[in-house]
Amino acid sequence: MDRPAWAPPGIDISVPSVSRIYDYYLGGSHNFEVDRQAARRAMEFLPGLPKIMQANRAFMRRAVRHAVAEGITQFLDIGSGIPTFGNVHEVARQASPQARVVYVDHDPVAVAHSRAVLAGDELSAIASADLRKPRSVLQSPEVERLLDLDRPVALLLVAVLHFLEDEDDPYGAVAELRDALAPGSLLVLTHASYEGLPVPQEEASGTVGVYRDMRSPLVMRSREEVARFFDGFDLVEPGLVPMPHWRPESPEDLAAPEDPYAFAGFAGVGRTT
Repeated sequence: MDRPAWAPPGIDISVPSVSRIYDYYLGGSHNFEVDRQAARRAMEFLPGLPKIMQANRAFMRRAVRHAVAEGITQFLDIGSGIPTFGNVHEVARQASPQARVVYVDHDPVAVAHSRAVLAGDELSAIASADLRKPRSVLQSPEVERLLDLDRPVALLLVAVLHFLEDEDDPYGAVAELRDALAPGSLLVLTHASYEGLPVPQEEASGTVGVYRDMRSPLVMRSREEVARFFDGFDLVEPGLVPMPHWRPESPEDLAAPEDPYAFAGFAGVGRTT
């Protein structure tokens, strides 16, 4: 297998990557055949996975615009993956040209490609750090250089917490990040769930098995379990809802009835007090 120029040396391109699979779902080009094969296996059980990812990205963009409308111009996007069109810094800058964004990921492909995309952008950066170690995120040079944690920040945990198992203490990680944020900060979150899927749980569990085989367990949590991540935050209207139901801006945001997969999982935004 030939190694493309954007793939950093030292990574095993014969092993599928969650971030590259996500890129494939979104129609991106930064993925390998091994990623596409894994994605297609997952789609045998949940053929609407690309629609779920599209709804996820659409929610993220609406939440970023909401944050800017609330006066927030600092963004910390953890588990950001491989940059695609309409990423956080692009959406935020449309409303606030001085918006500052720090992306965080522990996937070397995502980090390397992000650095290439952000080269020359003095208001954005990518940090190589792990959500399971919040201090490594908060003390990263990129966060210390670009973000003022004494002022409100929008913390984005979009489609990432479901890759943390309970033994990784995801609730503790979110709480530690929350306690480092200034009052008025926002938590922007999406999470996978069996709830809302248009197929039986037994069938959907086949997709969970594909990710488990990749050693990237996908943890499907209930609405109640997802809501616990907002402890210490005040949920903004309309609360914790299917992604298209969070402040739709157009009929496309609300999604058509023939796209039931878009309504799987949950999205919400909370504010610190």
